Amino acid sequence: MKLFLKTIKKLMVLSLILIATLLVITVVYLQHPMFGKLPIGDRLEKIKSSPNYKDGAFKNVSNTPELPEGVSMWDALSKYLFGKKNDSKPQREVPSIKTDLLSLDPNQNILIWFGHSSYFVQIDGMTILVDPVFSGSASPLPFGTKSFKGTDIYTAEELPDIDLLFISHDHYDHLDYETIKKLEPKVGKVICGLGVGAHFEHWGYDNNNIIEGDWYEKVGLSNNFNVHFTPARHFSGRGFTRNKSLWVSFVLQTPTKQIYIGGDSGYDSHFKEIGEKFGDFDLVILENGQYDEYWPNIHLLPNEILQTAKDLNAKRILPVHSSKFVLGNHPWYEPLELITQNNEKENLNIITPLIGELVDLNNANQAFSTWWRK
Repeated sequence: MKLFLKTIKKLMVLSLILIATLLVITVVYLQHPMFGKLPIGDRLEKIKSSPNYKDGAFKNVSNTPELPEGVSMWDALSKYLFGKKNDSKPQREVPSIKTDLLSLDPNQNILIWFGHSSYFVQIDGMTILVDPVFSGSASPLPFGTKSFKGTDIYTAEELPDIDLLFISHDHYDHLDYETIKKLEPKVGKVICGLGVGAHFEHWGYDNNNIIEGDWYEKVGLSNNFNVHFTPARHFSGRGFTRNKSLWVSFVLQTPTKQIYIGGDSGYDSHFKEIGEKFGDFDLVILENGQYDEYWPNIHLLPNEILQTAKDLNAKRILPVHSSKFVLGNHPWYEPLELITQNNEKENLNIITPLIGELVDLNNANQAFSTWWRK
């Protein structure tokens, strides 16, 4: 009996040592600069004056429960970790086209998608980059959420100087520390939601070049460009704290085009409101992927994206947020396949470029292949 009690005590001591060691490792690891910085000082005071900031955190326009009624966090977590995932990753390299971004004709109005929610736009003499992730990972952990083979054909070094860098929110699949650090010498202005600028300042960006906005604020830029910060239905956070910075979408008005940059968002009334407020959009860029029945409020479901496009009066639709990372519980090709099938009745102008394929923003009749089927 004494030997048994001694063994139990030893196990308890070892367990406490292990727990304490893990806590120390976690605390030390969280000091890595990739986790960013929470807003303080004048930045925090501006946040506190926002009508969208209540009880110490930003809120969505509509009540947005993390999980549907009757679903526990364990249900969602166990499905994500242990659920069967058929074809969650492609068996072969994802096809792509390598376009030389440094030798583009500056008079061309074009868009180039890099997979997931990253893309480059050159329009009316300005260069624009949205949510760039070139590190090959969408996770703060060394072993987590690696990109598909064939999707990392571009590097930060291969990009030209960027006039405007748009960041929709601070999740790792949209705000990538490694990429942002490499881009710093090339970036003119950073445009992001309230609070996100704290990360950029922490990472060495000049605060004078960071433009942070609240929903429905407008910023006038050079060359007759205007940016409107518009709502999204999502959340934010890079560590254990959530919703200390604002998630946004953008209305970009150039001398010749009006473009909607959607970021991440579940379906809600804000899409209709944006469509009514701003009129027709030459192009809307909407998330289409990483959805699940267990988190239906923070990402568009397959049967919602076409209605969203109609709410926004879209002349042309680019579906993104797919084809690079496994962050949801669906086959990797399903988002593009379902939107294509669902569109057979609606007949909207949906474009499906390959990663790296040049999209002509002046040619609404440009045709694209169903490349994921191959």
